[in-house]
Amino acid sequence: MSLKITKEDAQAIVSVEVEKLDSIIAPDLKAEFVMLEKSGVKNVVVDLEDAKYCDSSGLSALLVGNRLFKENGKLVICGLQPNVKKLIEISQLHTVLNIAESIEDAKSLITL
Repeated sequence: MSLKITKEDAQAIVSVEVEKLDSIIAPDLKAEFVMLEKSGVKNVVVDLEDAKYCDSSGLSALLVGNRLFKENGKLVICGLQPNVKKLIEISQLHTVLNIAESIEDAKSLITL
């Protein structure tokens, strides 16, 4: 499996364990966000440490997750590799998405 889910109370860590967050993995990521939200998870950390590439479908999946969790909690992405970080900045999504350096930083953003 290319996604690893770790649940802790009302929060989950979704680790993307592939080099490319693209049209192959994005539908699975969106589906996982929907299932987590329906199961009562309020906050999600998305660890992108292994993802060295992201395309528009990957960004779309992140935006779907952000929208799902914004109302009752928070979605924070972390572990951005340089190419993915640059794409997010070029797309102006760094102003929309919650971004942290590490999982620990992301968890501390959630508890604010």
